[in-house]
Amino acid sequence: MAASKLDGLLAAGAQVTVVAPDIGPELDRPGVRLVRKAFEPPDLDGAWWVVAAAPAEVNQAVLAAADARHLWVNAVDDPPNATAYLGGVVRRSDVTVVISTGGRAPALAGLLREAIDAWLPGDLDAWLAAADEARRGWKRDSVPMEQRRPMLLEALNRLYERH
Repeated sequence: MAASKLDGLLAAGAQVTVVAPDIGPELDRPGVRLVRKAFEPPDLDGAWWVVAAAPAEVNQAVLAAADARHLWVNAVDDPPNATAYLGGVVRRSDVTVVISTGGRAPALAGLLREAIDAWLPGDLDAWLAAADEARRGWKRDSVPMEQRRPMLLEALNRLYERH
């Protein structure tokens, strides 16, 4: 469970420490500090975000220790022991789409993430470049906001007329 959160945390620049008595090889990655032991409240000292991916009784102890330190806890597949939820995230170029079910259905969030990732165009870099160019013109020409969206759609359609 914890391994599924690592990519996003590392991509965001997090300094990740994993505390667990048994740590699988999938967690042994560059940028991840491994501490092989049972959880104790001082393990959260210095943290600012906590992911609990243990049995409910351990997640409950993590939540209590986190609450005492005013930390957010994402308890993987354990909403009663969570104070925050990580949604399914799609990152492509500078476009980020986040899907959340409020912790109720993580598998559904994952399916929706995969569907949205497959649906998004592969050439989003070109879309962003067209939007940047259009925006510069709109600002220069003081184009009202309500006119910009249809104009952007026209600019995006022109990307495909050129090919």
